[in-house]
Amino acid sequence: SKSERRRSAGLLRKGPKLPAWEDALLSGKEPRALLKRGLRYVSLSLIMKGMTSTPDFLWGLPEVQKLNLSRNQLVAIPPSLGKLDRLVVLNLGGNRLKGLPKEIGLLRNLKVLFLNMNCLTEVPAELGLCRKLEVLSLSHNGISQLPLSFTDLTHLKKLNLSNNRLVQIPLCVYALRSLDFLHLGSNRLENIAESIQYLVNLQIFIAENNILRNLPRSLCSLTTLELLNVDYNALQSLPEELYLLRRLPRIAWNPMDKGLHVAHNPLARPLPQLVEGGLDVLFNYLRERK
Repeated sequence: SKSERRRSAGLLRKGPKLPAWEDALLSGKEPRALLKRGLRYVSLSLIMKGMTSTPDFLWGLPEVQKLNLSRNQLVAIPPSLGKLDRLVVLNLGGNRLKGLPKEIGLLRNLKVLFLNMNCLTEVPAELGLCRKLEVLSLSHNGISQLPLSFTDLTHLKKLNLSNNRLVQIPLCVYALRSLDFLHLGSNRLENIAESIQYLVNLQIFIAENNILRNLPRSLCSLTTLELLNVDYNALQSLPEELYLLRRLPRIAWNPMDKGLHVAHNPLARPLPQLVEGGLDVLFNYLRERK
């Protein structure tokens, strides 16, 4: 009833005084007034609010399914995050996070997680408990390894690990057989293990701007590949079986285009001239050598 609503609003006003910025965020409203109820999800967006810490009222909104806290100045996320166990999409990108609470593993309904552009050097093993996860971005951090528990993320389809400090591809990545998108660009990778062959659904594989000296033959068994980007590496040769990647439509020069990207590598002759001639010319040469 209206009188009950007035009474509860009055109680809210008499409650503990909120920090000034949190008060401004609410503008005198009840926290649930910030929620947007769409056809599929209940969502809350607090993008670019200049927040250095998460507002306490968040943890009293367990119905939230999509939460966007991106592009703030958050340095930590409290364990209370585990209370939001209906979350399907969580965006924490563009903050200053140095770590994540282990309670992130309580978000068993999570399908999409953005942690890009933070200050993470590691990821908690508990993230492997989020077994419904399909999309994970950890790009632009300082990560050098991943926990073995990631092998449990059997539904993961898209993984972005670009712009980190990986010297080798973490072993757990080779177990993620549902992956169709894998971005490892701008790391310090020196090789790709033959185990890449287990990523049988991979359609887009980006490993540009590393220090790869060769490509494994087993990469050529990934016949689902439509985009293979190894620009800006140290490749001198290409595997002869590369012609088996028949879904690559062309030699590609624009980063967004599907095809084979091999620019800016010290390829031995006659490969540079063959690449200039196009994919058919290159593949015919490799097939004949085989």
